[in-house]
Amino acid sequence: MKRWAPTKPGDHRPPMRRAHVGSALLVVGAAISQEVGAAFAVGLFAALGTIGAVFLRFALAGFILCVTVRPRLRGVPRRAWYSAATLAGTLTVMNLCFYNSLTRIPLGVAVTIEVLGPLILSVVVSTRRTAWLWALLALGGVALLGIADNHRGHADPVGFAFAAGAAASWAGYILASSRAAAEFPKLDALAVATVMGAVTTAPFAVISVAASEALRSQVAALGATVAVMCSVIPYSLELMSLRTLSPDTFAVLTCLSPVIAALAGWLVLGQQLGSTGYLAIVLVTIASIGAVRSTSQHRSDGSHRVIGPSDVLTDSPSIRER
Repeated sequence: MKRWAPTKPGDHRPPMRRAHVGSALLVVGAAISQEVGAAFAVGLFAALGTIGAVFLRFALAGFILCVTVRPRLRGVPRRAWYSAATLAGTLTVMNLCFYNSLTRIPLGVAVTIEVLGPLILSVVVSTRRTAWLWALLALGGVALLGIADNHRGHADPVGFAFAAGAAASWAGYILASSRAAAEFPKLDALAVATVMGAVTTAPFAVISVAASEALRSQVAALGATVAVMCSVIPYSLELMSLRTLSPDTFAVLTCLSPVIAALAGWLVLGQQLGSTGYLAIVLVTIASIGAVRSTSQHRSDGSHRVIGPSDVLTDSPSIRER
């Protein structure tokens, strides 16, 4: 029987297992970067407003993506441009709704509601009726969030509505990105859609944001930090992790976003949700993991895949771009 040769004294774990652990940590690191970046984005709202913050994010992320990806635009058929425009539209609405929700409700609450979009989508496309039980658990968790906020006097229906809009847009973005991925190679569609989002939001940002505020070095530096933390770092880490992680493991790990967002909101923004609020987030996280696992199916060749959001996540990491 062949034995694995340890690479370090006293380390007898198989190299493949160590690689899987390392890849899993990369996914968690990507989620931390994204959610902490979202917390930092709150600092842009006072100077730029939500529309200005979204534009700055898109402009910087679009520039970085175009430089690194270098999308090929020659010979792109008209239907591909329609796919990219749809992708940009859902991306823009998702970010605007999400950022507007952050002006009214805590980060952890907003992300917890937002993940209902891909969760419900994965349940809808599932062939198993038991998947709906996970959807009901998630809705129960969100209802508990509302009760917790109401008891603390912080309930904000408008903030919840914006987060629900972000959830619906995320589900639409998953469908749009799946179509765009078939029209564009690699991450070309994401780069093009991000630039389109910047162009779309630019006129509104010019009207609503004072030039003196937008040109301040502190604002520009914070905007660059948010763009890197919410786009470049998560994309890079997730891309590296997918070299060894299976799609279903990757999808399960991404379900930890609500918990990480709640911790980021607490550490960066000082947002306390209370025991009931944290319990609600745990329930939604468990429901997300359960939905992903319950929609797992075997291919005809015996390999494993996950139906729904994880199909998109594993093809285009950090495709949310928020």
